[in-house]
Amino acid sequence: MQGLNDNKLTETGLPLTQKSGRVLLVACGALAREIIDLKKANGWVHLDLTCLPAKYHLYPDKITEAVRDTVAKHGDAYDTIFVVYADCGTGGLLEAACKELGVEMIAGPHCYSFFEGNDRFAKQAETEITAFYLTDFLVRQFEAFIIKPMGLDRHPELRDMYFGNYEKLVYQAQTDDPALTAKARDCADFLGLAFERRLTGYGDLATALAKL
Repeated sequence: MQGLNDNKLTETGLPLTQKSGRVLLVACGALAREIIDLKKANGWVHLDLTCLPAKYHLYPDKITEAVRDTVAKHGDAYDTIFVVYADCGTGGLLEAACKELGVEMIAGPHCYSFFEGNDRFAKQAETEITAFYLTDFLVRQFEAFIIKPMGLDRHPELRDMYFGNYEKLVYQAQTDDPALTAKARDCADFLGLAFERRLTGYGDLATALAKL
């Protein structure tokens, strides 16, 4: 996260008062690496980033209030705040809050959709009801975000109860990384699912940030 020179910073490195056309991205921690990579690749030095805990992926009821608090905390320091969350299981509450706060958010039901491209994902959704999706982040954090929360490390017999209706694991690869692909294949084997890899890149995430 990059603040402005000669400007007092908060404990997170975000500027307190000076705006100067800067944009604050309020993002899910699961997207931090991808956003930082896009910033570096495109020279988007006017974008600052603050992330909410990635574990909210498991507790979507916490997302809306956390976004409200973050916008309230930093709103006076920025000309624009953009929320890098899709609906993410909030049942429309996050979208309603963003409208009330006067800030925009990325479109889509979840990150699997906007990485694939929302239009493309919507067209194929009906034929992929039995697909379980992983992104780069979830492949890296498979144990912390899938195995342990579901108790599969303690009760492996639960696997078929949770995943018995799935047919394949779709790895949406943001990066072309053979090691991550191998790990994603291991994840599919662990869950007893067929494996498919799609190099989606950053999808609509890149498009949305480019507009800023």
